[in-house]
Amino acid sequence: MFPLPPLHFQLQGKGFPILCLHGHPGSSQCMSVFTNSLSQNFQTIAPDLRGYGKSSTKTNFEMTQHLIDLETLLEQLQISRYLILGWSLGGIIAMELALRNPEQVAGLILIGTAAKPRSNHPPITWQDNLYTGLAGIINYFLPGWQWNINTFGKRSLFRYLIQRHTPATYQYLAKEALPAYLQTSRFATRALNQALRGGYNRLADLSEIQSPCLLLVGESDRHITSESVQETALHLKNAAWQCYPNTAHLFPWEIPHQVLTDIKNWIEHHQTNFRLPDDN
Repeated sequence: MFPLPPLHFQLQGKGFPILCLHGHPGSSQCMSVFTNSLSQNFQTIAPDLRGYGKSSTKTNFEMTQHLIDLETLLEQLQISRYLILGWSLGGIIAMELALRNPEQVAGLILIGTAAKPRSNHPPITWQDNLYTGLAGIINYFLPGWQWNINTFGKRSLFRYLIQRHTPATYQYLAKEALPAYLQTSRFATRALNQALRGGYNRLADLSEIQSPCLLLVGESDRHITSESVQETALHLKNAAWQCYPNTAHLFPWEIPHQVLTDIKNWIEHHQTNFRLPDDN
């Protein structure tokens, strides 16, 4: 773990760099499902975005600040070419970086994200909030307890974030999701909401991205629908996409082995794009 104003980040492994960007609410630790495996063959850089995790801020900011922060971080790490893996909000930031720095971004792995994000999340009731609070608190102290999953978890808002209510998935919720939620600042939430109110839509610009892209989504994602992810894939010139049945927005925590296998196979297919200058 390295403190580097304004971003705190985790650096693992050696090899071609992969910038791993979390969603909202989120933190660098939420990306461990990717970094712990990918860092065996690559260098992974997982920052806490401004206002998230340990990258604290006490002032309002615009979403474009995330791009400036990341460009500064990569420059200080002397990384001039890299692959980006972005989950949800992180994927939107990944596309923005690719549009700003086309010569530096060697490829995009976009997890549950879209250039014109659409949601079909049902209205939230007071019962939803009650059961979510109970499920989250109990799960924090007793991660993966089946009684809590059956009694509160499946009746909480978790039912829209995941479809496979397994103890392993609830372990991720306890160890990574809840701490990230508690560490997400109101300034980060405000910046995101302001951007969404503006009707974010970058579909018309995606043809400028020439690098290979992989888009992955859960079929039952209510936060960013699978239809909007497929629409994004169709607007990219060099894209592959995969939709996983019986999963939702947090599908990397539901089926981590399958997701990592598909990512690694895609990287291997495009391996000539992801080599350091001194590689043979």
